[in-house]
Amino acid sequence: MACSSPPWSRRKHNRKTWREITCRCAFKCAQCCARGPAGQIGMPMLERLIDIDAGLLLALDALFRDRNVTHAATRLGITQPALSARLTRLRAMFEDELFTPATTGRGMVPTPHAVALQPELARLLERLHEFANVARAFDPATSPRVFRIAATDNPAAILAPDLIPFVKARAPNVRLAFVFPDKLRISHHLEQGDVDLFIGAAEDIAGGLVGRTLFEEAFFTAQRKGHPRGTDPVSLDVFCALDHLLISTSGGSFSGLIDDALAASGRTRRVTVSIQSYALAPIVLAQSDCLCTLPRRFLQRFTDALDLFEPPLSLSQFQIKAFWHKRMKDDPAHVWLRQQVFETARRQGRLET
Repeated sequence: MACSSPPWSRRKHNRKTWREITCRCAFKCAQCCARGPAGQIGMPMLERLIDIDAGLLLALDALFRDRNVTHAATRLGITQPALSARLTRLRAMFEDELFTPATTGRGMVPTPHAVALQPELARLLERLHEFANVARAFDPATSPRVFRIAATDNPAAILAPDLIPFVKARAPNVRLAFVFPDKLRISHHLEQGDVDLFIGAAEDIAGGLVGRTLFEEAFFTAQRKGHPRGTDPVSLDVFCALDHLLISTSGGSFSGLIDDALAASGRTRRVTVSIQSYALAPIVLAQSDCLCTLPRRFLQRFTDALDLFEPPLSLSQFQIKAFWHKRMKDDPAHVWLRQQVFETARRQGRLET
């Protein structure tokens, strides 16, 4: 006896699993009915989910809208046979004909099962649209996004005072977190998304990241206003004779880059105070007779309390860069953040061209 099930309801044996559906025959034929290990009839939920894809859902939506295979195929930009194949898959998946020919001979009408699916389909497509655009949609005017920027005191002190109001004027709900970087793991933190940007020197970063120069930095020497030395340019002999304040980011050191440069000329200086924080340096300098040689753009923030001079020895300039992971290259929110950082640097006249 021939199988009476419609072609779209038949399932073939899979090499790894049995796809199970309710047989529509008067008898359980081997052609269209497969029983699983427990003998249950009906497609398992997992296989239903595996079979569903966005193309099938869009095809079903187009058929609801047009009630015509030709018109629905045109809406989707596919051929009529391709849409017919999708309809066959949908019928097998839902075990229902879904659409039957209209009595007028023109178009199709949905079955009760299809009618029941339509409102859920609309909600599902709306959620899929939101899901597909969740990472692509970034509106700075409304986003509550938190951006984390890893930076040491120096670049943070240079950029943060201008970057924060610049960002808040354009994104009032965005929050900025400046954190100290773990330089040994900063590449990992950028890759994992724990940090959005790292701002620092090129030698502080491992390979495999995207970087762009923010500005080149030079060193200046600072002293408090009213310093007994006066305001004449500082000579090398005076520089070496006076007390100095040194910032040791590792903590406790009394020798650094300036001392290395002096040693190359056979000279030394007297470092009598060592601190670990850039933020503390202007306060200590304002209340002592120490000199301190630091990046110029950091010191320029405190010219109301400090006098600045070019140091009496040759010190190389260095670059401050912004680094990020390549996976964030096209993320709209991250692109926006980078634009704000570089525009802030440009407005400060620090962007390397």
